[in-house]
Amino acid sequence: MDEDDKKTKPGVMRRWFGGADVTTAPPGEQEQSPLATAAAEPGSAEPKRSWLQRLRSGLSRSSTAIARGVADIFTKRKLDAASLDDLEDVLIQADLGLAAASRIREAVARGRYERGINPEEVKQILAAEIERSLTPVARPLAIDADKRPFVILVVGVNGSGKTTTIGKLAAKFRTEGKTVLLAAGDTFRAAAIEQLRIWARRTFSALVEREQGADAAGLAFDALAKARELGVDIVLMDTAGRLQNRAELMSELEKIIRVIRKIDSQAPHAVLLVVDATIGQNALGQVEIFGRTAGVTGLIMTKLDGTARGGILVAIADKFALPVHFIGVGEAIDDLEPFAARDFAEAIAGVESTDRPQ
Repeated sequence: MDEDDKKTKPGVMRRWFGGADVTTAPPGEQEQSPLATAAAEPGSAEPKRSWLQRLRSGLSRSSTAIARGVADIFTKRKLDAASLDDLEDVLIQADLGLAAASRIREAVARGRYERGINPEEVKQILAAEIERSLTPVARPLAIDADKRPFVILVVGVNGSGKTTTIGKLAAKFRTEGKTVLLAAGDTFRAAAIEQLRIWARRTFSALVEREQGADAAGLAFDALAKARELGVDIVLMDTAGRLQNRAELMSELEKIIRVIRKIDSQAPHAVLLVVDATIGQNALGQVEIFGRTAGVTGLIMTKLDGTARGGILVAIADKFALPVHFIGVGEAIDDLEPFAARDFAEAIAGVESTDRPQ
């Protein structure tokens, strides 16, 4: 047996919430949905805001920075080469990237050169161009029911929000009626293991864990074997946060994937990279390296509420054209939602549609 074939060692811990039938809630809790259970936090009595309201609020730092720059440039000023240069600088500083900034510059200039243009008109053009850039990558995460369990490997660097994102995804899948197994593959951090225990209880999901410091590839083997035994629909596998420039850690990630494929040659069926929006241009390097090492199939961007650099999502879309499945604008369970290009474009540009409810 080679290193990749490691199975359970002495001291392995497993926990199953809901028993062998993972769709069954603990006694007395059958009436509570996973989302309702997970959302029962202090402060939950506040009036509920719509997703669009939360998205706009979350992206307010980005949209305010852009709006201020646009107003400074175009209030009582003609559209000329100098003002277009200034606009391009504002967009690059918002991390939209040079390609997007150049496209938007050209769109603003088209037919308007040496004429006055008001800031609101510029923002409308900005929203339209961002939506055009992001529409091709705004794709839902498709779960193939014929691939059971459907294995989702979640990767990213430390602090990107991987483990919390896994818990939120588990809650969403459970409300859709799917059975879920969580694999606590971040064996380096005791806090990550404990986080998944909490999410497993909240969402009535199965959980496979090992002691801190255990072999993550061996845990992956155990998790998939147990998922097949239980017949669950989806496996969500956490991994240790690793810097993209640490070759030995990236090789460990490759090992986990090799072990998964010993059980299912087509797995993982999705490899999701969780990207922290606050890191700006550094995200481009992460997408490139994780894509090469782990075969990233889609992105989840978190912490858009903590930065004025939300435009990095546009730069990533331009360079890699990877599907963007979800975005996050806060810590609450429903602050992670499927990505919609139009919603994002209007929120970051600071405009509102006149043809739909807000």
